Amino acid sequence: MSSFHELVSFIRTEVNRDLKRLPFPERPVYLYEPIRFALRGTGKRFRPILVHLAGRANNADPDSLMKIALAVELLHNFTLVHDDIMDNDDMRHGQAAVHSKWDDSTAILAGDGIYAIAQILLSGLPDRANAICRSFSQATLEVCEGQALDKEFENDLSITEDQYLEMIEKKTGSLLGACAEMPATLVGADEEVIDDFDKFGRALGIGFQIHDDLLEIYGNPDDMGKSLGSDIAEGKQTLMVIKARNQFGKEWGAIIADPNAPNLMDMIRSFFTEKGIKSETKSMAQSYFKSARESLENISDINRDELNEFVNLVENRTY
Repeated sequence: MSSFHELVSFIRTEVNRDLKRLPFPERPVYLYEPIRFALRGTGKRFRPILVHLAGRANNADPDSLMKIALAVELLHNFTLVHDDIMDNDDMRHGQAAVHSKWDDSTAILAGDGIYAIAQILLSGLPDRANAICRSFSQATLEVCEGQALDKEFENDLSITEDQYLEMIEKKTGSLLGACAEMPATLVGADEEVIDDFDKFGRALGIGFQIHDDLLEIYGNPDDMGKSLGSDIAEGKQTLMVIKARNQFGKEWGAIIADPNAPNLMDMIRSFFTEKGIKSETKSMAQSYFKSARESLENISDINRDELNEFVNLVENRTY
């Protein structure tokens, strides 16, 4: 195992440890039991890892970085708890979704509680708490906008690739942008540097989401922790669906005409591969990973090695 992978594993372990150490009260059980359940999932922790790596590039205080990292992971889990309700997903991180284990009302309240705890963590930062809270809240609003667009786009056959890219920049890119720029804000970096870190994270996030759409079709369901093809079943307009509809409308319509066909996923995979949609989508993801690396090159006086390694990790992930 390389030293970088050991570093990532160490950060993930430390984040998981500190998540478990968050001092949740015992009562009311209705609130805190689902919160503990949601946070015990085996998530990849990409976002808090990015916070720590960006912080290391900026020589930021490790204790403050951990507060930001935990807040980011809490925010991410808050969105997942609510998104699973909206998207009718019953599995998350290899375990039952909160709304599936309890009910929608419990899950809504648990998500609200998780977000409040994230805000409390950030408000306790010793330096530049206001600026970081502002970035955090702005990212949260963009994530909500992205989810709103995602819901608006469902079963809308007029959605374009540009609209899709705007949606995933908000839903995924904005939070990764915040993960990359908040450590720079923490150390009082120039606005130009903060902006470059934000651009880096946003490009990484868009590439991440496009790659995630590929894994949604071609990944291993056990590794992914959810059933494959759920986005298509819900009528979501992913990049590959948009390409299929625009370039091969009649053939694509025939394939998805029966959503209960037993071999539907096999047909979809074969179609995306044979028509070149898989390779087009992969190339687009790679272009955003390249843009992320270029944004890093604009930042002087930092060691980019670990952040470039992180881009490689995200680009080559299989789950």
